[in-house]
Amino acid sequence: MPELPEVEALSSFLGARVVGREIARVQVVAISALKTYDPPVAALEGRTVGAVGRRGKFLDVEAGGLHLVVHLARAGWLRWREQVPDEPVRPGARNPLALRVRLAGGDGFDLTEAGTKKGLAVYVVRDPVEVPGVARLGPDPLDLGVEDFAALLRGERRRIKGVLRDQSVLAGVGNAYSDEVLHVARMSPYKLASSLTEEETARLYEALGGTLREAVERSRGLAAGELKAEKKLGMRVHGRTGLPCPVCGDTVREVSFADSSLQYCPTCQTGGKPLADRRLSRLLK
Repeated sequence: MPELPEVEALSSFLGARVVGREIARVQVVAISALKTYDPPVAALEGRTVGAVGRRGKFLDVEAGGLHLVVHLARAGWLRWREQVPDEPVRPGARNPLALRVRLAGGDGFDLTEAGTKKGLAVYVVRDPVEVPGVARLGPDPLDLGVEDFAALLRGERRRIKGVLRDQSVLAGVGNAYSDEVLHVARMSPYKLASSLTEEETARLYEALGGTLREAVERSRGLAAGELKAEKKLGMRVHGRTGLPCPVCGDTVREVSFADSSLQYCPTCQTGGKPLADRRLSRLLK
């Protein structure tokens, strides 16, 4: 799933190409992706794009007072086209295209989604806070001071991994970068947020900001089609189960859940002890 660094890069990539340009046509191909109906999508046509920004994991394209807000979900992506075909796209179950935007010059972009589990969401609203997911967003971690960060964790009786992923607590951090942040902070994903000492909170805060800013810098200037590969190359533990930890050489381990998994290094994060993987334990019984 695209997280803060990738959506930030997509925002910059798209903004450099569409700001100041007129939207000629918007075609919804996957009706299930469209979550709003007033204003209609056609209301974007003829308007000039004023800005492209990021709100957590949401991409926000402002055009003439309206906002095209997009959440790419787990398998969605943005693809730039130097020439958008004139003929309308025919919807189909196997067609990955969800939405197509054509600019007045003939170029534009597609929103696509791979796989059969569809989660990509598109909204056309007058104010981004009309989107429920945007309205509930917590602060952006890149704009957060250490004291405010400590206040967010105070009283949280949940595991720190879940707190970092909770969009109402922090906007933009998902499964991948929470793994990376915790590895940099040398902290177990199972540690209770409320149990963190002042030193641990400061260490986690530095790891959070440093990891995200480093990823944003790595992605800066890259074309949309290069961002996924860059994200994968930059990972130290996430998605690297069975490979050596780049810091200590221990084997990266995994804990599986119903619809996701986390990766960590036992030596760096849990005192050398593997975390219990209850899903795996059930399979072995």
